Amino acid sequence: MDDSGKKARRIYLDYAATTPMHPDVVDAMIPYMSGVFGNPSSGHSYGQEARAAVDDARAKVASLIGAAIDEIVFTSGGTESDNLALKGVAYANRDRGNHIITTSVEHLAVIEPCRFLRDQGFDVTYLPVDEYGLVDPGDVARAITERTILISVMYANNEVGAIEPIIEIGKITKSRGVYFHTDAVQAAGRLPVNVDELGVDLMSISAHKLYGPKGVGALYVREGVEMVSFLHGGEQEHMRRASTENVMGVVGFGAAMEIAAGEVATEPDRMAALRDRLASGIFERIDGVRLNGHPERRLPNNVNVTFDFVDGQALARQLDMADVAVSTASACQSGRKDPSHVLMAMGYSSDEARNSIRFSLGRETTAEEIDYVLDVLPAIIEGLRKQSPQSEE
Repeated sequence: MDDSGKKARRIYLDYAATTPMHPDVVDAMIPYMSGVFGNPSSGHSYGQEARAAVDDARAKVASLIGAAIDEIVFTSGGTESDNLALKGVAYANRDRGNHIITTSVEHLAVIEPCRFLRDQGFDVTYLPVDEYGLVDPGDVARAITERTILISVMYANNEVGAIEPIIEIGKITKSRGVYFHTDAVQAAGRLPVNVDELGVDLMSISAHKLYGPKGVGALYVREGVEMVSFLHGGEQEHMRRASTENVMGVVGFGAAMEIAAGEVATEPDRMAALRDRLASGIFERIDGVRLNGHPERRLPNNVNVTFDFVDGQALARQLDMADVAVSTASACQSGRKDPSHVLMAMGYSSDEARNSIRFSLGRETTAEEIDYVLDVLPAIIEGLRKQSPQSEE
């Protein structure tokens, strides 16, 4: 409550899960909610008006990642983009080989398709990571065989924020003639995402992670990459994904990418300052805390920490009661009781993995909000530790 007796504004610190749509994105989408309703594949004026909007958004996305227009495939989001990249390349290149390399800390949208492909007869290597969640490019090079057709390593980890050595890996894959895919869902809008500078052949992006609408994303596919579609029934998206385009969502995606490009010079630095304010405040006020992920090579908006003797789910509930929204891991894993596979791969025990929480900052995060969290957090931690059976062991 504030001095007037009114309840204070809720604080959202789960931007890694999703982001609120930018007002300018909403404004860009409104005409396509009713007025401009044509099917982009129709030849008449209604359809061509919609087609022009899709083409304009495709051009925006392409230019902002350094790609050609026809290298952008619009999808329903990051999960579909990852699935299309992995399955599409795997099946199209099966005559060349059946070996795929990834890491043990990927998002489930990569882990699960790899498991599916393994059941279909493909050989999958899951590379280990160090205590910071980083893969060694040398391990990538050593894992490549004459049967390797695809390597998939995320740009930045969605849980601990670790930024993987994508450029170094890209040089290796190029020299060995192996396709390279990266899940850049968390990186887009926060890190440079030029596909040539990164050296990637395929890259997944999701609109709702950068203040765009849910239900739309993109897969960058470098010219010449051989892949098959797994949605059939139409000729949309350069024959790579059959289905009438989500015109409203695509327009919003293009607008969000354009806004992100205009803010990338300043917004990451602002968020990093707030991130460091939060992290340093936690360590100054609370004992028994461990920062998860690399201390420097991390996303500018990510603070993932482990509190000794404090269950992460219980902490998230207590913070929610204090009007602070955070999460314990990926939103896609919220229904699972298993500890984070990312933290387990980093060498954490199951208890340590369960005792972790992720704060992720965004465009609307302020210093005042960070200070409020630092004010309420110590008492919450103290209360939970008194109740914890772990503290009695």
